[in-house]
Amino acid sequence: MLRFAAATAATLFLLCANASAQSDWPNKPVKILVPTAPGGSADAIARLYAQHMSKVMGQQFYVENRGGAGNTIGIESVVRSPADGYTLLLGAGTITINHLVYKKLPYDVLRDLTPVTEMISVPNVLVVHPSQPMKTLADYIAAAKAKPGSINYASAGIGSNLHMAMELLKVRAGIDVVHVPYKGVGPAIQDTLAGHVMSMMSNAASAKPHIAAGKLRALAVTSSKRSPALPDVPTASESGIKDYEVLNWFGMFAPAGTPQPIVDRLQAEAAAMFNEPAVKTLMAGEGADPVASKPAEFAAFVRAEIRKWDEVGKAANIKPAD
Repeated sequence: MLRFAAATAATLFLLCANASAQSDWPNKPVKILVPTAPGGSADAIARLYAQHMSKVMGQQFYVENRGGAGNTIGIESVVRSPADGYTLLLGAGTITINHLVYKKLPYDVLRDLTPVTEMISVPNVLVVHPSQPMKTLADYIAAAKAKPGSINYASAGIGSNLHMAMELLKVRAGIDVVHVPYKGVGPAIQDTLAGHVMSMMSNAASAKPHIAAGKLRALAVTSSKRSPALPDVPTASESGIKDYEVLNWFGMFAPAGTPQPIVDRLQAEAAAMFNEPAVKTLMAGEGADPVASKPAEFAAFVRAEIRKWDEVGKAANIKPAD
């Protein structure tokens, strides 16, 4: 009985100490790690969020970029950090794809990270060089079926969201088109503009100015609804492709075991930030859809994304590299 009382007292002490630590959070600077180089979409949204959090929390939130190895270097550093709310990850949708590309990942997304909130999503768009005769996605599919393997497409690289978006289209439409991988969106767009490749799956933000200038022709967006950034471009679903949606999304994660009150506060402040009029205007101009989902909703979404890409990886025969 005495041993039970002592154990109960010790447990209560630990719970109280943990609650006190959570109530004091944050009492020192908080790092938001972005596992890519500065300048991309993840970096931009992380810095926007850091500014908001620094203002409302009265403590510094700052961004650190640590790119390399398909984001895995930065992600691993977060996974190995204490689960105390002082190290966060602003990751991209490739976090649910990397296990298909790398054989020995130093982390497991579902085991080692706590999903906090999906921040934003941005659709992709299938474009062709204006010299191509295809005017619609239906034309593209018909041409691919008439001559399998005769159409090629550029992407930002093997295992990128853009590559997998096209592989899913191949599965859903039953077509055979040839992948031409590049090291990033920039060089892929340049070769598509030059006509060196016939088509490309691009993120909407990168392709939009070239579509507006008539240098690329948009066939379909990959979202379930039309994008405000490209309102005249139909969705793949409108074009007859069922069960097709691929979004370039960015979300906040924390190390597994991060206290739930901290996770909930991080999500609530993301929602508050996206309700600010200036932020709404900024997001609309970029064609981005703010999400700010609840932690449980985001966790379910991450699991669904992993299942979807596992299916596509198997169909595309993607083999992980050592």
